[in-house]
Amino acid sequence: MKKLVLLQLVFVGMTAFWSCDNTQPKRAQTIVSGKVKVITDETLLPVMEEQVAVFEHLYDRTEVDMTSAQENQIINKLLNGEVEVAVLTRQLTARENEFFKKRKFTPRVYRFAIDAVAVVVNKQVSDSVITLDHLVKIMRGEETGAALNRLVFDNPNSSTVRFLKEIAGVDSLPPSGVYALKSNLDVLKYVYETPQSVGVVGVSWIVRPDNETKKYVEGIKVLAIKGRDGEPAGSGYYKPSQSNLADSLYALARPVYIINAEPRKSLGMGFAAHLTGESGQRVILKAGLLPDSIPPRELIIRE
Repeated sequence: MKKLVLLQLVFVGMTAFWSCDNTQPKRAQTIVSGKVKVITDETLLPVMEEQVAVFEHLYDRTEVDMTSAQENQIINKLLNGEVEVAVLTRQLTARENEFFKKRKFTPRVYRFAIDAVAVVVNKQVSDSVITLDHLVKIMRGEETGAALNRLVFDNPNSSTVRFLKEIAGVDSLPPSGVYALKSNLDVLKYVYETPQSVGVVGVSWIVRPDNETKKYVEGIKVLAIKGRDGEPAGSGYYKPSQSNLADSLYALARPVYIINAEPRKSLGMGFAAHLTGESGQRVILKAGLLPDSIPPRELIIRE
């Protein structure tokens, strides 16, 4: 927490310095100017596109070249040095950190949100709830005896697949009952066209859909999930709302991190400060995720 506060203070100080100094080149590489490549988990693409738009608007000497990919691809690009800044739904493993230790460098990691993995079905489906045990049985290839027994993911190498595999305690997908497409948009389209399927997507794809996605989102609904017995999420059926995320009542919640592997203080640090600062946290709030720190609200009370 102290490191995070210090990062934001440095960011504010550098911003003030830049505004008073017009002699530097437009593309000088600082934490508030220049260009940076950022790669984000595809399940977070809608909210991260908004973050980039807001950041570049606030700091017009910046350019964020953002792309999206599946989790495995992101890790490979990070370790190969193709990109230095990544947004993931997990921290680096001990083995991945060892790679950087050999280079005598430790990436800076900051959590800035809590994401929800949403489970969606076609609006024609009568069911409105599902249990985590049901999802686990499908992931294990066990017969559920229910109509909703076909899970559709965005990609076999995605973070959502890895997340559900960890919950189910399996190393691979079963030969039947679980299918992987190419993207979250493909999942939404598939569920829209295939009533008997159950889609797994990042919640920001549903909360703030673009024009291409909106048609499919209007034809689906989000299921409420009951977690494991003995846990807060197991006390009832809960949807991926921000209040349920804050109260740890949604079973498929996961943290979101920005990993900055820049060996120097550059624009990646400024972008991380934006994500963890008030402006970035407000974007998170509007996108349906839970901000890591809730932005304050000022109320004017009139007599």
